[in-house]
Amino acid sequence: MKILLIGGTGTISMAITRRLSSQGHEVYILNRGNRNPELPENVTVIRADINDESAVNKALSGMNFDAVGEFIGFIPSQIQRDVRLFHGKTRQYIYISSASAYQKPLSNCVITESTPLSNPYWQYSRDKIACEEYLMNQYRNSGFPVTIVRPSHTYDERSVPLGVHGKNGSWQVLKRMIDGKPVIIHGDGTSLWTLTHNSDFARAYCGLVGNIHAVGQAFHITSDESLTWNQIYQIIADSLGVKLNAVHIPSDFLAAVSDYDLTGSLIGDKANSVIFDNSKVKRAVPDFKAVVRADEGIRNTVHYIFEHKEFQKEDIEFDNWCDRIIESYENLKEKLKYE
Repeated sequence: MKILLIGGTGTISMAITRRLSSQGHEVYILNRGNRNPELPENVTVIRADINDESAVNKALSGMNFDAVGEFIGFIPSQIQRDVRLFHGKTRQYIYISSASAYQKPLSNCVITESTPLSNPYWQYSRDKIACEEYLMNQYRNSGFPVTIVRPSHTYDERSVPLGVHGKNGSWQVLKRMIDGKPVIIHGDGTSLWTLTHNSDFARAYCGLVGNIHAVGQAFHITSDESLTWNQIYQIIADSLGVKLNAVHIPSDFLAAVSDYDLTGSLIGDKANSVIFDNSKVKRAVPDFKAVVRADEGIRNTVHYIFEHKEFQKEDIEFDNWCDRIIESYENLKEKLKYE
């Protein structure tokens, strides 16, 4: 198949690019070239900014595709642009939405594709919902061949999955663990969460490409494994060979005092217990099975980060914030204890 991927080098899309190219498809990547040296040799790069519609229209002149994958569309105007660019030029348009779009708070922790879409806590999620609604309207009204895919917490070798972290990713939390400093776990750490390795996500996604049963449908793709946040942080500490020094702080407290958008990422996402029912995508892609266990994936990621210093980005601002929040919270507990 002839496939165009918009972006193609991110956490999710790089694994898909590699898998599609290894399967012998004719893969094109449209992006600005930031990570292109890491692409497989048989991938054709079209260097352009997708936000420059006229330039992209010119770069793709005369080209038609069996599938177009959109990985960097976040707001409706970007999706409206894609419909103008690709209507009549692709047999399938696959849009990456987000499982954070599912109902918050959840009425049932077991999530299926029929779980309502509603998230009053996170604008990011509401924008994804609006994009989905526009695309499904285009499918119903004009036959635009959309497939919607909702990832949850998907990770790769470059960043350890965490509940609370700073702007520079996971390294500062790892460094705090190594230095014996306390790390923040939101809530009491017992809520259930699902982590999905990007290689597993790519298995299912690639099975939806060119799949006649996928057009007009929405799917989420996750692992079937559920872990508590306490287990996730313990796996990280074990991978580092250190003792976990955890401080549990209520999610709403963190959101209220945070310098970061924890209302969205915690209250609107990670603080909720979630279990994903992947029956629908398994019916469409019968050979799909997530095979990377969380402890294996996290351990491999930790080792990779230690072997690649470019991913060891210190974040003093986040480190100081953690110290300040932990100290304030512990002082408050002591003060209330003796009043």
